[in-house]
Amino acid sequence: MSKIAFLFPGQGAQHVGMGRKIAEKYPRAKALYDDAAEILGYDLARICCEGPASDLDTTAISQPAIFVTSLACLEMLRADSPDVALSCEMAAGLSLGEYTALVFAGAMSFEDGLRVVQRRGQAMQAAADATPSGMVSLLLLDRPKIEELCLAASAAGTIQIANFLCPGNIVVSGTLAACEKIAELAEQAGGKPVPLAVAGAFHTEIMKPADVQLTEALTGADIRSPEIPVVSNVDATVHTDPDDIRDTLVRQVVSPVLWEDSVRKMLADGVDQFYEIGPGKVLKGLMKRIDRKVECQTVNDS
Repeated sequence: MSKIAFLFPGQGAQHVGMGRKIAEKYPRAKALYDDAAEILGYDLARICCEGPASDLDTTAISQPAIFVTSLACLEMLRADSPDVALSCEMAAGLSLGEYTALVFAGAMSFEDGLRVVQRRGQAMQAAADATPSGMVSLLLLDRPKIEELCLAASAAGTIQIANFLCPGNIVVSGTLAACEKIAELAEQAGGKPVPLAVAGAFHTEIMKPADVQLTEALTGADIRSPEIPVVSNVDATVHTDPDDIRDTLVRQVVSPVLWEDSVRKMLADGVDQFYEIGPGKVLKGLMKRIDRKVECQTVNDS
């Protein structure tokens, strides 16, 4: 019998129209958007369904939007394939998706999770506005080479590895000048730089002001020991103590995301069936690069 794990996407998975079909068909999914409107103070469902993309793509809105839409997709799975939902034995989420994973695992309530995610998005948006910065995905290069390029590009400004996604796909974050420099160096080294459409240098020290606000938000949230193991981004380890979970979530904002290591941790623990639950199919694509033999199905409305 397969050992199932759920994966939840992070920022960048959003698109105008997401969640519309699910909210129309599944009452429990619609209830999530209705509750979100009361908690957030604005009509999240309207922005998800109608846009404009310029609003949906902002960090402050895209994070709550992906969080709620992913949980709406989960309600669709629970309605259509209840045995699959009940059989899940592990979970993980990419950056923002870790909050969705913790809510699914019973470590946080939907309301607490959404309030923290809203604060997180606002704090990260403010940090990005304070320091013009960005992220670049570097394809076709290995970690030692990218570390070498970061050192060379640091003459232009702060730059460091932010996401270890999969073999041949590592993301760096830094000031705009440093991002431009490392893209140039990567191309010269035979790599393929792809600038990402994000507000700033996530998962670096540039986000440092955001971790203080996130600490305050998490202090007010009721966090419990998860009912199933949730693999943390910052160390690819399972944490069960609520204080440890708070600590890792704060560290996550300024630390690299160890996504490949997290997936390999689940594989080592016997997982052989993954479901990507939420908008997009980025995590399914990464899975193919980590272990092509392992099946990963997407659960969304596209």
